[in-house]
Amino acid sequence: MTKAFKPLAAVAATVTSLALMAPAHAIDLDAGDYTALPAGTNALVVYGQHATRDKLYSKGNQVPIKPGLDSDIGILRGVRFMEVGGLIIDPQFLLPFGRLKGKDDTAGLGSSSGVGDLILASAIWFTKPGAKTHFAVTPYLWLPTGKYDRNDPLSLGENRYKFALQAGSIHELAAGVNLDLAADVTFFGKNDDANNGAGGATTLKQKPLFALQTHLRYQLSPTLDLRGGLFHTFGGETKLGGVDQDNRQATTKFNVGAGWFVAPTTQLLATYGRDIKAREGFKVNNQFNLRLLTLF
Repeated sequence: MTKAFKPLAAVAATVTSLALMAPAHAIDLDAGDYTALPAGTNALVVYGQHATRDKLYSKGNQVPIKPGLDSDIGILRGVRFMEVGGLIIDPQFLLPFGRLKGKDDTAGLGSSSGVGDLILASAIWFTKPGAKTHFAVTPYLWLPTGKYDRNDPLSLGENRYKFALQAGSIHELAAGVNLDLAADVTFFGKNDDANNGAGGATTLKQKPLFALQTHLRYQLSPTLDLRGGLFHTFGGETKLGGVDQDNRQATTKFNVGAGWFVAPTTQLLATYGRDIKAREGFKVNNQFNLRLLTLF
């Protein structure tokens, strides 16, 4: 291979590898998510996220191109709080949907829209509603129900099962000041219909992905709070067709925002965030999140 073509080949290989990993995100929380509510409470939640990405990294090095990847993602979430054996649980489903679009030098990724993989989950609380401290463990299960095409690098579905276990807690530091802590690990099933880089099918395997996050929330009034979060994700190296891709993730990001109960049972949440550092994949330069929560 001539010197002129080596950079182009490296970029193509990088984009292919990153596209395979694109859906493999950690479980990001909002401050207050681990608040236990009384049995019989229902919640309907709608999320919206717009994110832009303008840098691409491979093995910790920025790829020397002008990349772009925009996403508009929504999630519909339904939750039911129940008491079983003296413990509060909240069986729920999360259904992601949206659109991804490559831009600039990565416009060749194309665009994709549709529904992602259905997620089933339920937190199990070891503390009671109304307590100053909350602690729970949540198992998550992803079902391969979303739109997937091995020749579409931006498929919203992953064509594999995933299982995650997360532990989270909320601690009241002072009147009106709360600290959230959470950690999780995600395990991945095999995708037997992954793209081998030439359009054919091969097997994608992935090592566990780990995540840590913390949130600080200050209550300005009974209905309005300010919040900030810090997140770190690591691990998750893939193996494609039996070949290690040397693409472990190491991403640190933050967000800031506010939550407002516009009515006693309705909350509007808005946050802004971006990646501080990324080892592998697209680096998010702007991320806007909105969440509408209603309790009934």
